[in-house]
Amino acid sequence: MHIKPLAGVLAGLALFAAACGDDAESTADTAPSVETTAPANTGELGTTVAPVTTATPGTTAAAGEFASRIISLSPTATEMVFAIGAGDQVVGVDDFSNYPPETADKMQGLDGFNPNVEAIAALEPDLVLTDGTNPDFLSQLDSLGIAHWEGPAAVQFEDIYAQIEQLGAATGKVGEAAELVGQMQADVDAAVAALPVVDEPLTYYHELSSDFFSVTSETFIGLVYSQLGLVNIADEAGADTAYPQLSAEYIVSADPDLIFLACTKYCGDSPETVAARDGWAELGAVVNGNVIGLDDDVASRWGPRIVEFIEQVGAAVNAAAVAVG
Repeated sequence: MHIKPLAGVLAGLALFAAACGDDAESTADTAPSVETTAPANTGELGTTVAPVTTATPGTTAAAGEFASRIISLSPTATEMVFAIGAGDQVVGVDDFSNYPPETADKMQGLDGFNPNVEAIAALEPDLVLTDGTNPDFLSQLDSLGIAHWEGPAAVQFEDIYAQIEQLGAATGKVGEAAELVGQMQADVDAAVAALPVVDEPLTYYHELSSDFFSVTSETFIGLVYSQLGLVNIADEAGADTAYPQLSAEYIVSADPDLIFLACTKYCGDSPETVAARDGWAELGAVVNGNVIGLDDDVASRWGPRIVEFIEQVGAAVNAAAVAVG
């Protein structure tokens, strides 16, 4: 499957229509199309299920009726639905929903960036899963009487668990959803408990793309690092956006203890390409072998595989603590 480089890096993220800034050397430019933090709503993110049409997920459960023809246009929601055992109820997914492998059989050529409501309606869904960032599309679904559920980017772990539980209610997999949430909570607690005690918090740089876009602690990605006690060098540069574009000079000057690369599959970034950048070979993270390549998709989705992300970051923290200690 052909994937646009930048879009591929950010597949699975809730999208917003901000363009890249012209100055690649600025320290706080406008971010590319990436996930956002939660849009303003009433109540806690993840608790407001937004279908407003013929069937509201969760409310038909008492009558034993659950969504049985689901279309997911959110790779994160796709992973959640399959993880709770409701994959057989999915009739279509967008072309970025590439996990688990069974989703390949559900790809119907649907574009999650610019969804075609006619193509979606032709599949006769009783529920469409989205990230909620395309209000015009949601209005089109409303006009056709197609129920929809919105799962915005999480900003706390409770948001992730709430979304899984909501999808469990919508699909008749309440018990399975509860079991998954419990296992995730236990795994996250175990990863945090395994962290070393350090005299000073380690610093890090999370690279979304090769042109130095990063994340602040106000994103769900930053949440993971904060949970593990790391300090984000991008926070000072992100006064105007949660996705600042840093400069190479800024990163070199900050000399982070850890560098995490979230564009390994789609950009080809690696510890070797980082070391080859002008002035980067002497960075502590490079010298100490603390440049970590992440799976682009795992690091960009707040679904069940966030546990893998946390465990990988935790292992890197343990290795870095030894190197700098």
